[in-house]
Amino acid sequence: MDDQRRTFLEALLTTASPSGYEVPGQRVWIEYVSEFADEVRTDDYGNAVAVFEGDSDTEIALAGHGDEIGFIVRDMTEDGFLRIGRIGGSDSTVSRGQHVLVHTADGTVDGVIGQTAIHLRDTSDEGVPEVSEQHVDIGASDGDEAEELVDRGDPITFDQTISDLENDYLSARGMDNRIGIWAAAEGLRRAAERGTDATVYAVSTVQEEVGVQGAKMVGFDLDPDAAIAIDVTHATDQPDSPGKESSGIALGEGPVIARGSANHPVLVDALRETADEEDIDVQLQATGIRTGTDADAFYTARGGTPSLNVGLPNRYMHTPVEVIDGEDLDTLADLVACFAAQADEFAPFSVDIR
Repeated sequence: MDDQRRTFLEALLTTASPSGYEVPGQRVWIEYVSEFADEVRTDDYGNAVAVFEGDSDTEIALAGHGDEIGFIVRDMTEDGFLRIGRIGGSDSTVSRGQHVLVHTADGTVDGVIGQTAIHLRDTSDEGVPEVSEQHVDIGASDGDEAEELVDRGDPITFDQTISDLENDYLSARGMDNRIGIWAAAEGLRRAAERGTDATVYAVSTVQEEVGVQGAKMVGFDLDPDAAIAIDVTHATDQPDSPGKESSGIALGEGPVIARGSANHPVLVDALRETADEEDIDVQLQATGIRTGTDADAFYTARGGTPSLNVGLPNRYMHTPVEVIDGEDLDTLADLVACFAAQADEFAPFSVDIR
């Protein structure tokens, strides 16, 4: 990954965009894609679409979701502490003892999610309290001061840094799914450089973490011939992964093509063939019921849109220390770009029954 692409990724990772509050992150993404897209448009909820106009009738969407999990200010106590709720699937087992930022209309307010010291706790009962029972300490002296600083409904995110680990591994919060919108943007740019005849859309959807809501809007409005939903997927190559949840997915082994449920078999074959032609290592994943990604919304849009989930292996999902392989990410962008560049060869995307 060159310096310009790394700068773009860092800008996405350091811009808070919890579900329902995606505008800052969408602005970062739009600024980047505007340099090479023929058109960039948004809808009323902030879904963003960048377009490269091709000469053929084939239209391909490369989509990631621009939102992340987080917390929300639910109430203030008389003592000035903030009661919080979840935004998306926030994990109560990793939230206590973390630095956070409360994003207010006047800027960010620093805080910490409190954790009672081990000296004071009843260690015979180490159950984890629900997020609704946890609190943020912003240092306010009482409830009145807290209400002057923040409002109910202000979003909260972990205050984390990006860490470069060994072997080109990267760690940060919000890899889910900044990597998806990074790869969608890069896929568009690289497909255009390859001279694709298809029209290619790069999409950054909103509110995936609360029910793939943005993809429902975009899938209806855009109506492409095929949609590739780019997201993270669980890497189970670390010691704490339960054996019954093993998927065989590992960091450093390439992007992941999902099979089953929403994943259209023609697209599965097309991506696998593209990977073989381009000498790109890929992994396969079984998704027999649902993908848990925007693909679940795209594939039922407008009577059915051929869709596929392509994933990036990710350790420690929905924690402040998600870990990916930077080379996997760069390869993922190449894979979707190469597919988009030769999409006409695979179209139309329909199963052969007769």
